[in-house]
Amino acid sequence: MTDTTLTIERLGHLGDGIARGPVFVPLTLPGEEVEGVVEGDRMDAPRITRPSADRVRPPCTHFRSCGGCTLMHAADPFVAEWKAAVIATALAAHGLEAPMRPTATSPPRSRRRAVLAGRRTKKGALVGFHARRSDVIVALSECHVLAPPLFALIPTLAEITQLGGSRSATLSFALTLTETGIDCAVTGGKPLDGDLRAALPRFRDRVARLTWGDEPVYADVTPTLHFGPVAVAPPPGAFLQATSEGEAALRSAVAEALAGATRIADLFAGCGTFALPLATRAPVHAVEGAEEMTTALGHAVRHAQGLKTVTVETRDLFRRPLYPDELKGIDGLVIDPPRAGAEAQVAQIAAAQVPRVALVSCNPVTFARDAAALVAAGYRLNWVQPVDQFRWSPHVELVASLSLPHLTGN
Repeated sequence: MTDTTLTIERLGHLGDGIARGPVFVPLTLPGEEVEGVVEGDRMDAPRITRPSADRVRPPCTHFRSCGGCTLMHAADPFVAEWKAAVIATALAAHGLEAPMRPTATSPPRSRRRAVLAGRRTKKGALVGFHARRSDVIVALSECHVLAPPLFALIPTLAEITQLGGSRSATLSFALTLTETGIDCAVTGGKPLDGDLRAALPRFRDRVARLTWGDEPVYADVTPTLHFGPVAVAPPPGAFLQATSEGEAALRSAVAEALAGATRIADLFAGCGTFALPLATRAPVHAVEGAEEMTTALGHAVRHAQGLKTVTVETRDLFRRPLYPDELKGIDGLVIDPPRAGAEAQVAQIAAAQVPRVALVSCNPVTFARDAAALVAAGYRLNWVQPVDQFRWSPHVELVASLSLPHLTGN
């Protein structure tokens, strides 16, 4: 096979460099010249012959093998601007543009929620992230993403893997660092028989709550987080924002977008990330499809003080969105759907003409589609706040402010 020389023209949405062809070249940046063997549409082992001025030395020794980070070779300002440009490009595909605020980037070693993999070996166990484009597990001697208490738990996870794992299957550890300790939900392990159930409590001094599959092992301390002034005990493995800094940036942008609202709806509300802080200033109706999440939210509301009225509803918003008659009287709404977006629900919001909307998204493509539907219904796209709490990855989140000028004056 002969080497080919290519020039990287842009980054794809997964963070790979793209040269003419297209040919996908990992760990490269726009403007770089590379040499290597092209197989199919990929050059997987490029040599950089002309580096970009935005290239930096990755701080982590695992960068080239670990799949946890794909953009550690790029300077922080470049990544921040690229993530904002990904959103702008998605909007432009629908003929839209909006003022783009500077990306709010979480600091290194701030991830409080992560999923690690574990597998037994002949000599012990491997615990870490999967290698890039592989099911091989990279054992971590350092990590610049995980919060230090999560990284420090890896030897414990290796012990758990030896007890409850097998050499033919991979364990998955869903970890959340809470204010009262680490929540660990394990899937993919052996059945929780009597011997395993008796052995696992030895980790209670390092793991606050341990769940094995769908079965609780122990919970001596309830994992707790505060959303605004309210303490919440999320269920095992619950979706939460990945960093406290990212959550704060999203929450601040949502509060700004809904300034002036006197009655608020929070759709895909989770455990109350937005609903509870917003309820310090206005009544909130929180809707979420997962019953374990609404149970946690309802419990938190019943034990909270200083909130306006909070009502909680369990409802599948994909199958049964809130309709205009149910949104009557709502003058501020935050919606934070999964990656698929919320096309059906957005259509009902547009029909109801809710004056202020904070649209939160982790997928610029479906965000742009949903934003376009609202703009077509008369909304103004006021601004977009990109948020990067998955540092050194291509993942980007955002909050967009949309409003009806004739009802809000902006």
